[in-house]
Amino acid sequence: EGQSTGANTTVIIFALCLVFVYLLLSAQYESYILPLAVILSIPFGLAGSFIFAQIMSVENNIYLQIALIMLVGLLAKNAILIVEFALDRRKTGMSIVDSAIQGAAARLRPILMTSLAMVIGLLPMMFAHGVGANGNSTLGTGAVGGMFIGMVCQIFIVPALFVIFEIIQEKFKPIEWHDTDNSEIEAEIEQYTK
Repeated sequence: EGQSTGANTTVIIFALCLVFVYLLLSAQYESYILPLAVILSIPFGLAGSFIFAQIMSVENNIYLQIALIMLVGLLAKNAILIVEFALDRRKTGMSIVDSAIQGAAARLRPILMTSLAMVIGLLPMMFAHGVGANGNSTLGTGAVGGMFIGMVCQIFIVPALFVIFEIIQEKFKPIEWHDTDNSEIEAEIEQYTK
């Protein structure tokens, strides 16, 4: 009884997290369609948690569920940054596909650095021993699996989702062009090349 109640509560919290992320992104992108590029990339990372849980033969308990809820925010952050950069480039007059590729390329290094730092930092927790090892290793396994597989998948999946949903979005609301002479982008590129 207690187990099923706990599982139900987790599902509700999970749904609320996704709704919250969706509503915030709808306001940020001024679109109800584009946030789906972020939301639909999150399950690929969460699948990583379950894959690692299977490999490490860890059971799906409250610790793994906490890791999953934490991952929603961390995986969404990576996807949000790619979409944000791709959208900025689209507004300067690039094609949708080019802007998606450029957006992913611009965020590749920061995403790899932050995600790998977190994965490596959590490895001791994943292979924990002693008192409380069960909870620690479950939480660590879920977070490491989700972050690692999510990081790899999102680099390819988010740009593809951006292309699909941006095409749909522009059918409803044509893009408003900004900075078509690319002066801001050039300044940004210079900053990365110095």
